[in-house]
Order: sequence, then structure tokens, then C-alpha cells
Amino acid sequence: MTDPAAPASTPETQTACPAADGAPAPAPEVSPAGQARPERTGRRGPRSPAGGEKPAADAPQRRAPRPVPPALEQLAALYPPLFGAVFRPLKRGIFQDLMAAHPEAFEKDALKQALAIHTRSTRYLQAVAAGQQRHDLQGQPVEAMAPEHVHHALVEVYKRRQGRGQDDLLPRLRARIVDNIEASGLSREDYAERVRTRDDAANAVLDEAFAELAARAAKDEALLRTYEASGQSVEAFADMYGMDVRAVTRSVVSARARLAAAQAAEKAAAEVAEAAVEPAVPAAPEAPEALGDAG
Repeated sequence: MTDPAAPASTPETQTACPAADGAPAPAPEVSPAGQARPERTGRRGPRSPAGGEKPAADAPQRRAPRPVPPALEQLAALYPPLFGAVFRPLKRGIFQDLMAAHPEAFEKDALKQALAIHTRSTRYLQAVAAGQQRHDLQGQPVEAMAPEHVHHALVEVYKRRQGRGQDDLLPRLRARIVDNIEASGLSREDYAERVRTRDDAANAVLDEAFAELAARAAKDEALLRTYEASGQSVEAFADMYGMDVRAVTRSVVSARARLAAAQAAEKAAAEVAEAAVEPAVPAAPEAPEALGDAG
């Protein structure tokens, strides 16, 4: 049905379930070195008859799965495309839509709790992190996922996965943040303003992603200058330098797009500045004919 996990605040729970908001349950913080906070470990197996085994309290504790609330089971039966085997991001205001569609079927607080559990589950956050669109009760996509919601879902899913294994997942997180920044179309400043939190480690990963993007942009621009100076076609240029044609094409297109965007931004800023300092045009003096005959 659902995949309950440590809570992570989402737009659905903020809008639809204000009573369910609160501090997220403990999850390992993002570490620039890719190391998760160590968990307690212990040996498994039957207790030694000689009493040499450590107490059971020292063994890894597996949390029992939370019981699925009846309201969530009911949602899965009513809307399997949204709450069934495949989770899809929900449109904002879905709580109000559900209450309007089923005024007698759901108790208000129970529905809030069910939505909070659903939207804070790892499976739901994975759908958000993938950048899927938000869906209405009919299962139709109605709203693009905001870049900041994708970013926060990426970080939260990383925390949960990193805490369960020994693999370093940080490079993958950083790469997906880079992809999200590029897809957002936002400037570095605008993106950072939307996603920065008080988690210093997560902010450090964000800065690493920005640095990677800057290095990539500089490399693309250098390649563009070399390509344009060569006077060759993309295919001939790639062959001359032993490069992949598709990689050269991507770099050239990306560099040109960034330069065009930068030039457009500079032009817009110059126009705004010019309009701000342009003196106001004085009102024209009233025509003598409008004054009428003085005599």
C-alpha cells in the first residue's frame, strides 16, 4: 500500500495537513564525505547458552512497520492510480478536493494523518525527486513540480538510503542536483534562495553542485571558442580532436544557450537602469487657444 518512513515535510502535508507538520524523524545528515552517521550494530542469532552473547538491546533494532491507517486503505481503493501500487505526486490542495468529493467518507483529522503518512513515505518522495508532475484526483497531471520540492526530496531520499547501506551515494546526489539546477532554468542565486536550509552539510553539497556546474560551463565555453575559431563543421571538429560528435554538439549548444541568456539578462538590466534614470518629460504648456479670448 504505502511505504511509511521517517517524516519529511512536503507541500501536501504543509497545505493539506497542517496538524501533521513537525520536526522530521531522525535521519542521518548529509555528509560531504558521503558518510552516514553510524548505526548501532550487534550480532545476530540465538543467544549463547553460556551467556556470552550481548543483551538483545545491543542488537540492531528493526522498526516494525507502521499499521496502515484505514483512511489510507480507503484512498487506495478509491484512487488506485494515485495511492495504489504506483505513487504519483499529488496536486496542492488535494485534501480540500478529497473532503469536497467525499464529505461523509472521511473524518477530517484521519484524512490529514493518512495524507501525511503517504506524502512522507520514501516511495512518494522518490516520485517527487524524479520530477514527476502533480496529479489531480482523476489521475491527470495538472502542475509541474517546483525545483525546490525536487531538491528537498532528493536530499531526503539520499539521507534515508545512505543510512541503510555502506555505499557512498553522495556523487549520485550531487549529479542529480546538478541536473535539477539545469532543468530549473533558475540562476544560481535564485535556486540557492529557494533550497538553502539550516543543514550545513546539505548546503555544502549544493555548493559542490554549483562548483561542478561552473567548471562545466567554463569547459563548454572554451570548447565553443575553439570550435568557432576552427571554421570546421561539428563533425569535422570532433573528428579532428578525437571527440564524440554528440558530446561536442551538447557542449556547443549549452554554451551558446548560456551566452544568449546572459546577454538577454544584461540587456534587460540595462533597460531597467536606463528607465530609472531617464528624466521625466515635462508637461507641454497649455495652448493659447485653450485659454480663450482674454479680451
